Amino acid sequence: MIDRPGLADFLRRRRAVLRPTDVGMPEGVRRRTPGLRRDEVAQLAGISTDYYTRLEQQRGSHPSEPVVAGLARALRFDLDERDHLFHLAGLSSPPRRADGHIRPGLISLADRLTDVPVCICTDLNEILWQNPLATALMGRHRQRTGRHRSVVWSWFTDPEIRTGMPEEDWAHHSAAHVSDLRATYSRRAGEHDITSLVDDLLARSTEFRDLWERHEVGVRHKDRKRFLHTEVGEVDVSCETLLTPDADLKFLAYFPTKGTDAREKLDLLRVIGTQNLGPATP
Repeated sequence: MIDRPGLADFLRRRRAVLRPTDVGMPEGVRRRTPGLRRDEVAQLAGISTDYYTRLEQQRGSHPSEPVVAGLARALRFDLDERDHLFHLAGLSSPPRRADGHIRPGLISLADRLTDVPVCICTDLNEILWQNPLATALMGRHRQRTGRHRSVVWSWFTDPEIRTGMPEEDWAHHSAAHVSDLRATYSRRAGEHDITSLVDDLLARSTEFRDLWERHEVGVRHKDRKRFLHTEVGEVDVSCETLLTPDADLKFLAYFPTKGTDAREKLDLLRVIGTQNLGPATP
């Protein structure tokens, strides 16, 4: 249900803190209004001044999703402010999507973790960024193209990728991949990229189809993995997964598992890098 008083107050307050130069308009002279004028907001949002005025006066018809989205853009809202505006208008917020864009701050954080492998991937497990240590340990996944950009797709369609992990761990990773994808499928129901990936996996892999039918769902926030490297042997790591606020990017950091020799092996990989040591997987 629309909150007319709250919507009107929110629009007025946000309009008052913006200057014309903030939205690419000339400052002009003899401005008596602090911030933007109503007609300027209406112009930026692509609606009539009369309709916008009625919204600030708690009158008028229920605003549509395109109108609310236009107002959010016009008033330069961030995602939290945009979602609040939709809530006040009595509408469901649009899905938060990074669309593969990695914020510079996230890469800056990853760059500081030089002693552990770090990856940044999408919620379809498409690896977008790897630090040198992750490349040395796992290979250059981010250079893959098409469907094979998704680790989940490769796991169920390319047997070669599994040679980088002990065979006794395969069943665990298969189930974890599917339950993780289930969570994305539920959160982004109906979106083409996730539905087409699932449909294609169902058609290509009997193993995936059997696991999908179990209906197990859950995002992996932590896991334990063992990588088989051609030069340093088995590397036992604990994976911690951090989700971005829009939840379609994942930050994966692989820490050496306590009680193993993984720290020494990662240190060796960090020193030598990818120049001489080949990763276990292509």
